[in-house]
Amino acid sequence: MLTEAVLNLAKETDPLNKKIQIRPLNIDLDVPVIHPWYQMDYASFWNMQHLNLEQTKRFYAEGKKSKTLFACIGLYEGKPAFVMEYYPPQHEEVGKHYPVQSGDIGMHFFVGPAEKHIPNFTRDVIRSVMAYLFFTRHAKRVVVEPDVKNKKVHKLNLKVGFKYDRIIQLAEKEAYLAFCSVHDFLNTLDGRSTL
Repeated sequence: MLTEAVLNLAKETDPLNKKIQIRPLNIDLDVPVIHPWYQMDYASFWNMQHLNLEQTKRFYAEGKKSKTLFACIGLYEGKPAFVMEYYPPQHEEVGKHYPVQSGDIGMHFFVGPAEKHIPNFTRDVIRSVMAYLFFTRHAKRVVVEPDVKNKKVHKLNLKVGFKYDRIIQLAEKEAYLAFCSVHDFLNTLDGRSTL
C-alpha cells in the first residue's frame, strides 16, 4: 500500500506528459496501424517482424483470451504513438529465472515512428507506462527483460528507476533481468535520482 506522502509526491511533481494517454488495444482498430511499425528495421528487438497482419492480430487475441498478455495502445494528442504490453511473469519464460513475487507485472513497450521530433518523448512514454502499471494496474514491482544489445532501452529503464539484476538466457535472446518498485520510480521524478 502506498503511503499518503508518496502519493502526494506524485501529485506535486506531476511529471507526466498530459498529451499521452493509454487505453486497451482494440485488435481490429489498432493492429492495422501498429503492424507496419513492427516491420521497420529498428523493430528487430520486438521479435515480431516475421508476423503478417493476421498473425499479429491472432497473437494479441490469443494473449488476451489466455490472460497471459495484455496490450495497450499509447496515444499522443489522440493519435497512436506506442504499444505497451504487460503480463504476469509467472506464466512467461522470465518467471523461470527469478522467484516471482505477488504484484509483479512484466512489461514491454515499443514506440512507433515519429512524425516530428518531440524532445524527451520516449522518456515521457516510459514514465506514462510506469505510472499506468503502478497506479492503474496496481503493480507492486515491474519486471523487464530487455535484450542486452538494446542500449537505448537500458538508458530509458535506468531513468525510471529500474535496478539491473543480472543477464539471463531466454529462448530468443540474451537479456538483462531488471526490477522497479514504485518508490524507485517516484524517486526518479522528484530529482533524487542519481541519473
